[in-house]
Amino acid sequence: MGHEKILVVDDEKEIRDLIEIYLKNEGFQIIKASNGREALEILEEEEVHLIILDIMMPEMDGIKACMKIREEKNMPIIMLSAKAEDMDKIFGLTTGADDYVTKPFNPLELIARVKSQIRRYTKLNNNAAAATGEEIEIDDLVINVSTHQVKINGEEIKLTPREFDILELLARNRGMVFSMERIYQKVWKEDFFDSPNTVMVHVRKIREKIEKDPRNPQYIKTVWGVGYKIEN
Repeated sequence: MGHEKILVVDDEKEIRDLIEIYLKNEGFQIIKASNGREALEILEEEEVHLIILDIMMPEMDGIKACMKIREEKNMPIIMLSAKAEDMDKIFGLTTGADDYVTKPFNPLELIARVKSQIRRYTKLNNNAAAATGEEIEIDDLVINVSTHQVKINGEEIKLTPREFDILELLARNRGMVFSMERIYQKVWKEDFFDSPNTVMVHVRKIREKIEKDPRNPQYIKTVWGVGYKIEN
């Protein structure tokens, strides 16, 4: 840890520069953007390991930018906001953010949050890399990619081909949030025609088969307003 590239997105230059000073002292590489739209353009060109994203910005605010980023990428996102109300915090996290820091913030606390999220991200990526073989193991769930078999606690679970493909997609990309549109395009391999119920029904059926409590799922998590992910 220490050589990762961090994108700092805030419309206040003083905030961007302050964060840059502290993170550079820890050995991180810093890229800066002044709004969400500029951040998205940078992400098209640069590999970034973590994003610090302000909520209130011109052109494109942090909430919209976060949701857009989560359609494709799974690096950690720490939201910054001058609002301290609980509902603002909850809303920020449900749009796909991993953590939330309220302004004014202690730079040392922010650094600790950054390091914590990067450790988590590195662990998830290592798990995903290990899952490129024939079997993907997540707790008591075992997915055999070659035979299309799924087992929970050693007991085989029967999934349809579509259900298996959705489960495999999420399991291979642990920690990444997939929108219903993205899942449809990846699994059905055709354009998404505003039919979210198709994906929702398939996810519900998968949960009914693999989860002890489908209403409180252990494996396939809902990220409200964004999509689904497997986090373990």
